[in-house]
Amino acid sequence: MAAVVMDGKALAARMKEEVRLRVERMERKPGLAVVLVGEDPAALSYEAGKGRDCRQCGIYYDTFRLPGDTTRGELLDVIQLLNGREDIDGILLLLPLPGHLSQREAVLAIRPDKDVDCVHPANMGKLMMGTGSLRPCTPAGVMRLLEEYRIDPAGKRCVVVGRSNIVGKPQAMLLLQKHGTVTVCHTRTPDLGEECRRADILVCAAGRPGLITGDMVKEGAAVIDVSINQDGHGGLCGDVDYAAAVEKAAYITPVPGGVGPVTRSILMENTLSAALRHGKK
Repeated sequence: MAAVVMDGKALAARMKEEVRLRVERMERKPGLAVVLVGEDPAALSYEAGKGRDCRQCGIYYDTFRLPGDTTRGELLDVIQLLNGREDIDGILLLLPLPGHLSQREAVLAIRPDKDVDCVHPANMGKLMMGTGSLRPCTPAGVMRLLEEYRIDPAGKRCVVVGRSNIVGKPQAMLLLQKHGTVTVCHTRTPDLGEECRRADILVCAAGRPGLITGDMVKEGAAVIDVSINQDGHGGLCGDVDYAAAVEKAAYITPVPGGVGPVTRSILMENTLSAALRHGKK
């Protein structure tokens, strides 16, 4: 029997509507600012999507599109400006930055209480301790999808393929907090297939098209494909061979239309949460 396809679009629409209704009752609206350095077409499209989401939710939106040759000082000045603006509750710095800029320095410059993608070390530390109120958008989106389909990580073998600071590592922490038994793998893991075949919940975030083949998926597993890659034919794909995996898994996310829309809705929720902590009502 083919897997249940997890509908991220439908879940995301409900989440954004809940944010919109909450924001509608507020006298002072939440505000989000996106900082983009360079003219990468994918990044520009991503930034435009954030604007649409904010408009749908009634959140004030501002964007700073900086040229690719922006200096260190100019970027830090923009971040400091946004740190001080009371109308801005969340700052999203689109990564990666051009090679001449320090990603670490820029992230450290963001006020932790405005770090709505939870990339600042202070927020990552709180996540590790289980005390943070803001969660990284993509890993939190995965958890929301699992919750939506009543897939409880407790007592299950969870394998995360990918070890990035923005997805793989925080994803492992969130699964641990839900009492999953977690293994973190990556593209250099010996016998990756054997590790994946043990997984009741398999989260793939390595950014390698076709990395996870059908024979690497356990019968009845939940397969969450986070990655968005070019498939070589002008389309998009994840890390998982979807056609093969859908015949073995019990649940699976499509690419696109799975984790991505929910990730964007988590950003709206985080911006609202930040605004509430800033005293907006």
